[in-house]
Amino acid sequence: MSTAAVAQLQAEVNRLRHELSTVKAHEQSPESGEQIFVGQYLVERLVQLGVTKMFGVPGDFNLGFLDFVEDHPKIDWVGNCNELNAAYAADGYARVKETSLGVVLTTFGVGELSAINGIAGAFSEHVPVLHIVGVPSTSQQKNKPMLHHTLGDGRFDAYYRAAEQVTISAASLESKDTAAAQIDRILTDCLVMARPVYLMLPTDLAYERIPSYRLKTPINSNPPDNDPDVEQFALDEIVKLVQEADEDVIILADACAIRHGVKQEIAELVKRTGFPVYAAPMGKTAVDESYERYGGIYVGSISHPDIKEKVESAKLILSIGALKSDFNTGNFTYHIPASRTIELHSDHIRVQFAMFPGIGMKRLLPKLTTRLQPFHEGAKQISVPPFVFPVPQEDNDIISQSWLWPRMGQFFRPKDIIVAETGTSSFGVLEVPFPRGAVFVSQILWGSIGWTVGSTLGAALAGVDLGYKRTILFIGDGSLQLTVQELSVMMRSGVKPIIFVLNNKGYTIERYLHGMERKYNDISNWKWTQLLDTLGGQEGKNCLSYLVRNKSELSTLLDDPTFAAADKIQLVEMLMDPRDAPNALKRQAELSGKTNRYVAELPSGVGEAV
Repeated sequence: MSTAAVAQLQAEVNRLRHELSTVKAHEQSPESGEQIFVGQYLVERLVQLGVTKMFGVPGDFNLGFLDFVEDHPKIDWVGNCNELNAAYAADGYARVKETSLGVVLTTFGVGELSAINGIAGAFSEHVPVLHIVGVPSTSQQKNKPMLHHTLGDGRFDAYYRAAEQVTISAASLESKDTAAAQIDRILTDCLVMARPVYLMLPTDLAYERIPSYRLKTPINSNPPDNDPDVEQFALDEIVKLVQEADEDVIILADACAIRHGVKQEIAELVKRTGFPVYAAPMGKTAVDESYERYGGIYVGSISHPDIKEKVESAKLILSIGALKSDFNTGNFTYHIPASRTIELHSDHIRVQFAMFPGIGMKRLLPKLTTRLQPFHEGAKQISVPPFVFPVPQEDNDIISQSWLWPRMGQFFRPKDIIVAETGTSSFGVLEVPFPRGAVFVSQILWGSIGWTVGSTLGAALAGVDLGYKRTILFIGDGSLQLTVQELSVMMRSGVKPIIFVLNNKGYTIERYLHGMERKYNDISNWKWTQLLDTLGGQEGKNCLSYLVRNKSELSTLLDDPTFAAADKIQLVEMLMDPRDAPNALKRQAELSGKTNRYVAELPSGVGEAV
């Protein structure tokens, strides 16, 4: 049976178990006959799951439901400037609030289609987001009048079909009798599978009354149980391979270790076994980067030579939560054969060439830790080069990429949320060791430029809930122009991120991929230090803006305790060379350029303008 088929079967088993639990609870307390609106039921479920913020844009088909949101004392409505930014914000919120989910509310058609890029990114990167869509009434959907926001051809399910491509589960509520069960089903799928789900909420159904007794049975977000016999066999095989490797084993953590909630299990595994541990770019901060046995970021052929040698020479690699995309693997240059690899995933594991569908890492890891603990003495003899990134001594005062990122490393503190935009920022910050408890937020697989602005809003709001100290965003001038409006929502919401704008006059990552001197990679130069004031702030009161031209000015600012305290939203424009980029980005761009083969496809004699 395929992994997808096993996952579908497990989801159905989970649903049936939940239904059985609700029936038993109702039988034990039949007096709980309180009635509740369907819309209220949905809000109460979200509050139970720890959701404190809902993002989105009001529209005529969701306004009635919004009353339930605004009237609830434990959830806040965060109105965004557009639906795409709202989806980005829900994504960022879910990434930081790892035990909960992000929620975005849009209206039918025009609103939901604007959000779909953000939902697709969450699907791509395994982020649990609920997309609620206020839709026409059940009678209108049945009779199919030519309503506004429709395509004018009677297809009221067209957007539902589009959403199915980028969600793990979807529901179109059609009856009050099944509404609560449908809501519970998609919320369970969202949390267990860590991917977006979609809910159509008709205007009339939001105000239908239903019994509230189901709320007494919590949503079960735990993964399904593993088959004990298969799990035991797999554990035996893994232990046998570790023995054959003479304990020369490394652990490689990746994105799904974070998304599927096994950071604590990994921490226990690395502590009790002593095996060296590394991370892929999307797995940065899956492991405490101050841990003495942590060796840094492995990105295939573009890794630091010491890291590359240690990972690729190990006799056995225990890979946890891998997402083997191009930018996450150095353009697929992992030199790790399957014969030396054990892969643990949320819904299956692979031991060399053998696949075990339905055996999830969440339940397997504690047992694996117990079985591997006896190898600790041998494992700790394996050396791990220190993960450091010293600030280089350069004979100029230009803010270079090689100087900027290690210097920023000195600015970071424990419990910082550090958000890096696709491009120079996400590549530059990879090699910087983060302090204990810091969280890295980036979108390396989907790579939608401008994503970090909305995501920073969501991440910062989640950070307030969880006690994080600061949220810090690194973004290029080109990316910021796509989604800059959300800076106004940050100020209205009271969050106080520090925003470093790398002003390098356009799309530097694109320049390195293709067209270094082409005009299509240029942008308009905005008056960046006037943005916060323009978008609703009061410069000097609730926001501050800075322009730094060189290393000295930037270092002075970073060393300023008032600036570092982050008690206001702050924007720092840094003037940088358009042709400068982190070394990792240059190497990745060279590999991607060969894959794209733009130059090879040009007619003879045709080249770039000079």
